Amino acid sequence: MPLNEGPRQPGERRLAVNPFYGPANPVGDMAEAPPTHRLPERPMAPATAHQLVRDELMLDGNARLNLATFVTTWMEPEAGVLMAECRDKNMIDKDEYPRTAELERRCVAMLADLWHAPDPGAAVGCSTTGSSEACMLAGMALKRRWARRNTDRYPGARPNLVMGINVQVCWEKFCNFWEVEARLVPMEGERFHLDPQAAAELCDENTIGVVGILGSTFDGSYEPVAELCAALDAVQERTGLDIPVHVDGASGAMVAPFLDEDLLWDFRLPRVASINTSGHKYGLVYPGVGWALWRDADALPEELVFRVNYLGGDMPTFALNFSRPGAQVVAQYYTFLRLGRDGYRAVQQAARDVATGLAGRIEALGDFRLLTRGDQLPVFAFTTAPDVTAYDVFDVSRRLRESGWLVPAYTFPPHRKDLSVLRVVCRNGFSADLAELLAQDLERLLPELRRQPRPFTQDKGAATGFHH
Repeated sequence: MPLNEGPRQPGERRLAVNPFYGPANPVGDMAEAPPTHRLPERPMAPATAHQLVRDELMLDGNARLNLATFVTTWMEPEAGVLMAECRDKNMIDKDEYPRTAELERRCVAMLADLWHAPDPGAAVGCSTTGSSEACMLAGMALKRRWARRNTDRYPGARPNLVMGINVQVCWEKFCNFWEVEARLVPMEGERFHLDPQAAAELCDENTIGVVGILGSTFDGSYEPVAELCAALDAVQERTGLDIPVHVDGASGAMVAPFLDEDLLWDFRLPRVASINTSGHKYGLVYPGVGWALWRDADALPEELVFRVNYLGGDMPTFALNFSRPGAQVVAQYYTFLRLGRDGYRAVQQAARDVATGLAGRIEALGDFRLLTRGDQLPVFAFTTAPDVTAYDVFDVSRRLRESGWLVPAYTFPPHRKDLSVLRVVCRNGFSADLAELLAQDLERLLPELRRQPRPFTQDKGAATGFHH
C-alpha cells in the first residue's frame, strides 16, 4: 500500500466553492422582507426562497380542475423522473446528446407512420416548443413554396392564407409577423368552423395554402379536411392553381388516428402538405413540445433548413427557438413506447366517454343547449337554453370557480357574437368520478342561479381568461 505524503512545495491548492454553497445570513432571513420587483441585495437560504415561492403558488388554481386548458396536467411518475434527468440537456445540441436526437428522430418516424405518409422514411419533421411554433414553421414553408412558384410576381404580389375564423391565435400571429394576408371564412348559423366551398372561393393565385383544423378550440369539432381537399381539387381543375393544405392537428392529430381511423384527414389526401400537433395536448406530455411534419422533402424548401457547424457537428435545424430542454422530447418517446397504439386508443376513448357522458348529463339538466357533444375531440361547448334569462354562461363560470372548477365562458367571433358558451375540455386525468363531481356542483348551483333577477356579469370581456 503506497504511503501518501503532504505537498512538497510550500502553499496548498484551495478547493473551489460554488457560490450557491455559501451560507446565507440567518439573521437577515429572519428579519428582512425581500422586494418583489427588483433583485434583493443579499442571498437568502434555499429553504427560505423555496417556501416564499411555494406559498405564493398555492394561490394558483388546481391544474387538474382546469377544464379550459388542452394541455396535459398529469403524467406517470416514471415520466417525471425521466424529464428530471434530461432537463439539463440542450435539445439543439445534437452532437453532444446524440441519443436524445435519436429519440426525436424516432418520434418523427412514428408520427409519419401514424399519419400515413406515403413513405414514412422520406417524411421530414422536427420537434418544436408547441403547436404555435410548428404552425409558424408550416406557414413559412407554404409561403416559401408559393414565392418559388411566383418569382416573376413576388414580392410585388401579396400572399394570402385562407382559414376559418375559428383558428388558434398563432395563425393570426403568423400572418402578421410574416406579412401574409389572412383570409378568414366566417361562422354562419350553426356552422362554427370552416366551410370548404367558402374557403375555395377565397383562393386565388396569391394563396399560399389553406389551413384545416382537426379539432376547433371553440367547440371541439373536426373541420372536414377531405371535403376541403376536394373543393381545392375542383379549383385546380378549373383554374390550374395547385393550392396545398396544412392540417392544424394540435389536438385532433393525436385523437383521430386512434378513435376515427376511417376519417380521411392526413397524408392519405395528396393535397395535405404538412401537419402539426401538440405533444403536450392529447399527445399526453407535459408542456411544452410540439411536432411539425411535411409529406416529403419537396414540401419543405431546403433553403429554410439551416446547417450549423455547432460544437463540432453538422446539424440541420428548422426552428424559431434554439436552446430548449430535451426533457419533453424524451417524455414523448417514453409515452409512445409506454402506450403504443392500443394504449393511446384506450386513453383517448376514456376521455371521449367522459366528454360524451358529461355532455349528456348537462343537457339533461334542462337549462342548457349543447353545441357539440364531445364525440370528436373529447371537448364540448354549451350555452344556456333560450328560456333561461336569470343568468348567463358567465355567471355559471364564475360560480363554478368558487368550487375550484375552471370552466371558461366566452363569446364567439364575428357573425356569431350573439352566442356565448361554456366549454369543457376532457383530458387524461379528468376521470368519470371528477366529471360526476362537476355535474353535481353545477346541479347544486342551479337553484341559486335561477333565483337571480338578471345576469350579473357586466364586463363579459373580462369575465373569462380564455384565449383559445
